[in-house]
Amino acid sequence: MTGPWCEMAAGGCLLLLLLPSLIAASHSPPGCKIRITSKGLDLVKQEGLRFVEQELQNITVSDLHGSEGQFQYNISQVKVTDLKLASSDLNFQPQQHLVFNINNASISLRFRRQLLYWFFYDIGSINASADGVYIYTVLQLAKDEAGRLKISNMTCNASIARMHAGFSGTLRKVYEFLSTFIVTGMRFLLSQQICPSLEHASLVLLNSLLDTVPVRNYVDEHIGIDYSLLRDPSISTDTLELDFKGMFFPRVREDQELENHAVEPVIKETERMVYVAFSEYFFDSAMQSYFQAGVLTIELQGQKVPKDLEVLLRATFFGTIFMLSPSVDAPLRLVLQVSTPPRCTIKPSGTSVSVSAFLNISLVPPDRPPIQLSSMAMETKLSAKVFLQGKALRVQLDLRRFRIYSKQSALESLALFSLQAPLKTLLQLTIMPIINERTKKGVQIPLPEGMDFTREVVTNHAGFLTVGADLHFSKGLREVIEKYRPVPTAAAYSSSRPPEPSLDPSSL
Repeated sequence: MTGPWCEMAAGGCLLLLLLPSLIAASHSPPGCKIRITSKGLDLVKQEGLRFVEQELQNITVSDLHGSEGQFQYNISQVKVTDLKLASSDLNFQPQQHLVFNINNASISLRFRRQLLYWFFYDIGSINASADGVYIYTVLQLAKDEAGRLKISNMTCNASIARMHAGFSGTLRKVYEFLSTFIVTGMRFLLSQQICPSLEHASLVLLNSLLDTVPVRNYVDEHIGIDYSLLRDPSISTDTLELDFKGMFFPRVREDQELENHAVEPVIKETERMVYVAFSEYFFDSAMQSYFQAGVLTIELQGQKVPKDLEVLLRATFFGTIFMLSPSVDAPLRLVLQVSTPPRCTIKPSGTSVSVSAFLNISLVPPDRPPIQLSSMAMETKLSAKVFLQGKALRVQLDLRRFRIYSKQSALESLALFSLQAPLKTLLQLTIMPIINERTKKGVQIPLPEGMDFTREVVTNHAGFLTVGADLHFSKGLREVIEKYRPVPTAAAYSSSRPPEPSLDPSSL
């Protein structure tokens, strides 16, 4: 077999070889995963219902005018005065949708009337009510180009079963006679404005709320966090799951990508409103970023070295120091430098961090180069307590195991044995508080502004941990949306206002 057939066969073999890697690339495991349950959706529904009520109360209905024989009318300044949403539901719909429907709602209206009938002219107001209002909306959720969750599309269907109007004034009988024209027209105009109002609320206003979710931002002056979505949300009948990259990066190399070989978090629980899972990759990328930023180094010199430890170090290295006369009284300097990126291990029994470091002990004579007394290797294991405070994920570290040895010889390692306990005390009382102060701020979890966690519970698994919590709104949707809504210009405002209706009967 030669020619094109051989080339096709070779291409097919190459495709088969590349297929596993292509599949793996298309499903990169998340460093952070969020699951919202039906209980969480019920809370969102309560706040969302208030938001929908506010939006429907701001419906703008066009003026209605027309004529029937000698009867001419103009209806203007339509305003929603009351809204009652008797029955509503918000549900998950596989694979990417939320369904929101309202049944048997009622809308009360008040509008201005102008009537010309033969030589009779009448103006005033009319109270009307729309009953049996039905609204059915489907929101499609998707990942945008920046990796942010968005409402990408919306379908809507609205109808009004009945509408009534109450008339008063000198021409009340005429209004009642011709009310069919007015009520039918108002019912049509009102039903036509419901969906555009909700579409603007979803695709513009609610998306502006989703813009408050952190996607790629700085944690501190050294590192940042990438919370971009890896794929579109996955929705079942009971849950919504979001897969975030969950990768830290050093600010000196923001384009750096760290491959994720950790176990993918699997959330099975549904009892709480929300679950957030973090894999070992999430924490490893943070420690590697700090390592590459060059900040995993602590230096103690002079008065900062505990007095008891200084006395012991001078006694341990007495022979070396004595040979360096007249530098015997020069201050000591201890430099603790992490040698490789620390690694996180998450087990059902707890979370730990393994750290390898060098401890260099030197004399620092004035106006002379430092004189190294010893360079020893350190192996430490820290226990990590992970917890939430507000929307910030925080880690409290504590020293669990500690070992020092010489990089030069086993004999020197034996000589350093007497320093084991004092150096461990140094780490516990001096170094660990410095490290915990640096991690005190924590990192924000990707939730919209105004939404916070309550009653958090952290559970460890093999390779990842989950935080189960309930939610509450510290700010209403309207408050957050108004905070980020662009302020309209005076020209735009004046041009958007409807013209005042004319009081001149000849204009009707």
